[in-house]
Amino acid sequence: MNTALAILWKDLVTEWRSRDRVIAMLLFSLLVVMVFHFALPTGTQDGIAENAAGLLWVAYVFASIIGLNRSFSLELENDALSGLALAPGERGWIFVGKALANFILIGIVDTVTAFVFAIAFDINLLDIALSLAGVVALGNLGICTAGTLFSAMSVRTRLREVLLPILLLPALFPVLAGAVAGTRDLIVEGAVTFEAIQLLLVIDGIYLVVSFLSFEYILDE
Repeated sequence: MNTALAILWKDLVTEWRSRDRVIAMLLFSLLVVMVFHFALPTGTQDGIAENAAGLLWVAYVFASIIGLNRSFSLELENDALSGLALAPGERGWIFVGKALANFILIGIVDTVTAFVFAIAFDINLLDIALSLAGVVALGNLGICTAGTLFSAMSVRTRLREVLLPILLLPALFPVLAGAVAGTRDLIVEGAVTFEAIQLLLVIDGIYLVVSFLSFEYILDE
């Protein structure tokens, strides 16, 4: 556990000093929102609530990929990745620290993006803010667990910027199914169904356990 906290602290302090990952993710997600805003044909504003969840999660996912691509790239300098592999204790805690750092940074970007999205499409998200935050957090957890694992797998490859989305996006299908369904229920009906939450909890639990146990072998590759 101390290893996870040390990795989390190191990643957050590094990001606070540079802010390159958060700024890159935030700019990209806001640009996606603006593209959707201007690309939708005139007269679709009345029915935007039905499709708002899907549009919002498109911005979330692709912005997250940008941040996840950078998750282990700093460790390539001075062969720091080998130093992580030599850290005492269970290597799964290195994964936990990295995943938590990604979860926090992506969560900040998701919060700002939702605020801008609500303004751009004139959707009231304030009344469902707490419930929406819970659904987004569960979806974000699934993205970060799978994304951190695949980021570690692809970081040493020449085409890691391309390989990570190829590996990650198929794994996110069940996560996005639950996250988009839950977000749509909240925006349209004001309440989320238990089926969407149940799917997210099950998938997040599976990804977390599998990633924690398999990370022992990822750092050796």
